[in-house]
Amino acid sequence: MGKFIYYQKVITGLIGLSVVVLLSACGGEKSSSPSVSQELSSKIDLGENLFSDTNLSLNRSQSCASCHDPDHAFVDSRQDSDGLSGAVSVGDDGVSIGDRNAQTAAYAQFSPDFHYGDRPRFNSQESDYSGFLGGQFHDGRELDLAGQAEGPPTNPLEMGMPDRASVVDRVLENEAYKSAFESLFGADLFADVDAAYAAIAECIAEFEGTGQFAEFDSKYDRSLVGEASLSLKEAFGKALFFSQTNTNCATCHQLRVNGHKQELFTSFEYHNIGVPINHAVRDLNGASLDEGLLANPLVEELTERGKFKVPTLRNVAVTEPYMHNGLFRDLETVIKFYDQFHVDSLFPNNPETGVSWQDPEIEETVNREELTAGHSLDQDEVEALVCFLRTLTDARYEHRVQSKNIGCED
Repeated sequence: MGKFIYYQKVITGLIGLSVVVLLSACGGEKSSSPSVSQELSSKIDLGENLFSDTNLSLNRSQSCASCHDPDHAFVDSRQDSDGLSGAVSVGDDGVSIGDRNAQTAAYAQFSPDFHYGDRPRFNSQESDYSGFLGGQFHDGRELDLAGQAEGPPTNPLEMGMPDRASVVDRVLENEAYKSAFESLFGADLFADVDAAYAAIAECIAEFEGTGQFAEFDSKYDRSLVGEASLSLKEAFGKALFFSQTNTNCATCHQLRVNGHKQELFTSFEYHNIGVPINHAVRDLNGASLDEGLLANPLVEELTERGKFKVPTLRNVAVTEPYMHNGLFRDLETVIKFYDQFHVDSLFPNNPETGVSWQDPEIEETVNREELTAGHSLDQDEVEALVCFLRTLTDARYEHRVQSKNIGCED
């Protein structure tokens, strides 16, 4: 787990009704012979089935899709007692909760392997970036998708299997799985538990690398090829977003030049943007300080404390809650949070709480220089940015965008 304990065991009585509601969404019906949705002729076919197979968790109640729901832009859509998506996820045991929000698996395939390097910036007032880049998870501690897929099944606070051999045994319960794996990886695959476990992860990664996870068909994409037109408010938000002087959004959320269709809206950089502690979660899980990038075993420099990977903004309008700890519910809140670093900000209070913004969890590495670039916003500009961000929603999720009292049409 590195230097920071991401999750803590929680007594059932502390979690109460919200966990019961979350768990009910997981399923949990035991099946020793999981069904197969299609012919397993490729690694992708296997990965697609494994991704949704709850039998790979200890109590047969949780799969990859539980925290990365394909119908909800690959985030955890399970609801708490207030009817809201949880800030963090509940484990297969129905008791444990995490300390970090489950990131969308959409577009994760494009994250480069974790490394230290340089990155040119576009439409930015800031100098080019030198630092850590890429990887999977909020702290990049896994190099690639296959490495990420290996983690949850044996994490005692996620899917809860005691070891890799137990996961392999669950796969072997299914004759269709067994036959397909031996056909694709060799007849002796299951003689080596580690090799078999790696093959399971490889198949899940192959599935996560398909077009289902990266459709590039949002209104923004369609507008670039003349298949859709942005409203005046959306176009105003786009201009603000990509401006070199009015905002600093593009510094960390633009990867390609000229508004290219394949823009990922993330730089894969790491920054401390001053996110406060999510006390509601900490009161339940008892976790300690989250040191961000320092939890990555490849990182030792104290200057990296509190930094997290810049997320993609694709589907951001339907992947709430926001920030690495799920602290904020609305995009409007997120934008106003960024703006409050300006001394002349019009938004000194968190609109979700009605009180002043809390202090950063780790103060000393907050990137205030970049946070204060550009000018402070007014309400119309905040709403325009929200409207533009909504245009980054994949077509199949557009019906899930909520207005939340902000109209975006002309």
